[in-house]
Amino acid sequence: MKIKISELEDLTARALKQNGYANHEIPLIKGALLYAQLRGNNQGVVKLIGKGMPKDLQAGDIIVEKESPLSARLNGNKNHAMLVMNKAVGIVLEKVKQLGFAMVGTFNTNTSSGAIGHYTSAIAENGYIAFAFARSPERVAFHGSYEPVFGTDPLSIAIPSKPFPIVFDMSTAAISFYGLVEAQTAGQSIPHDMAYDEKGQPTTDPGQGIKGAIRSFDRSYKGSGLAMMAEILAGPLVGAAFCGIGDSKNNWGHLIFAINPDLLGSKDTFIEHVLQIKEKIKSGKKLEGVSDIFLPGERGSKKAQACLESGEIDLEDNLYHQLKKAAAL
Repeated sequence: MKIKISELEDLTARALKQNGYANHEIPLIKGALLYAQLRGNNQGVVKLIGKGMPKDLQAGDIIVEKESPLSARLNGNKNHAMLVMNKAVGIVLEKVKQLGFAMVGTFNTNTSSGAIGHYTSAIAENGYIAFAFARSPERVAFHGSYEPVFGTDPLSIAIPSKPFPIVFDMSTAAISFYGLVEAQTAGQSIPHDMAYDEKGQPTTDPGQGIKGAIRSFDRSYKGSGLAMMAEILAGPLVGAAFCGIGDSKNNWGHLIFAINPDLLGSKDTFIEHVLQIKEKIKSGKKLEGVSDIFLPGERGSKKAQACLESGEIDLEDNLYHQLKKAAAL
């Protein structure tokens, strides 16, 4: 069904209020959720249905525990990861402007940061190259196993460009956890090669996939290897839990860093060459049946732009009704 974006914003804000977030926190979390929703990314408002993502009653101040001119480590102190990552982006931008490189790690959060392309794109919009990694509780099996050991562990790389950044944002899993939740909410099945049930058998039932384990994005050792790297960078490097070791439920981790292209040459020349790469790819010979070649993040950015221009967005019926319930309406 189609609804007004203004209604979606209102429902999201109301649901966040019901989840216990303060007035100054709601816009930051809402911004991250709507970034995903407008792009058709399953890290959007689906997070607010069911059990939702209530604010931890023990949440305190976000603390910079360790810092250098180039880096910082943030103790999320049980705050929502979207709030912690918003602070991380601010620190990264402040430091990268001074020295050309900056890195921030976060730990001690217990909620998803959502679409991490939201954070890398914010850095790329300021003219810097951005990388981000995230880890979460165990949902994904290593290749050859059906025991969950990794989170869905997304990674993102964003490159400054025009008219908007090139944003590569992917889960290292075949489907995100909330992708399973979305499918279950809509009463839909999933492809047979995305997840295992608790006995290690392939399943098309998203509910069984939630109970069992998700496969790596390419269903091979390469995807598992990439997932392992993300788990390490957003786990032990930043002081978060990893592979079920430590308080995996409450100690999620992130790593985000930025590079000024001027460190290795000229930012203007770099962006000019990126535009040449884009043009080369977009003008390439197309296979039969292909009308357009989409670059990383382009399809989502165009979808978001179209939604904003029309003022409306498509929302699955069950998701809409459950969001209204979460908003206490």
